[in-house]
Amino acid sequence: MGTISLEGIEFFAYHGYYDEEQKIGAKYAVDICVEADFMPAAEHDELTMTVNYEKLYAIIKQEIKQPSKLIENIAKRIIDRTLNDFPLAQSVEVSISKFNPPVGGVCNRAKVTMKKDRN
Repeated sequence: MGTISLEGIEFFAYHGYYDEEQKIGAKYAVDICVEADFMPAAEHDELTMTVNYEKLYAIIKQEIKQPSKLIENIAKRIIDRTLNDFPLAQSVEVSISKFNPPVGGVCNRAKVTMKKDRN
């Protein structure tokens, strides 16, 4: 088993529990780690036998653009799509950070991390 990760992917999007957040938007960062058996891809030097991180990025970009009230919802959608689109994936862990969340004080980021195994 091994992992493929994309780290520090940044987007500007319109999520939030409050109407103002959905109107003004915010910066978000996404990290994803996919666990799978990459030995066949390594042995055959074949892209179709691994998790294509270009396609993985496209999934994240599509899901982050769909408005949600909670970043937990975005993380779940990314995880579900990744497991669905990559049968090789055995587990997926996603972290989503929202920069400058509205907490009534100084806070650089609010972060949610979720992980799901295929089983």
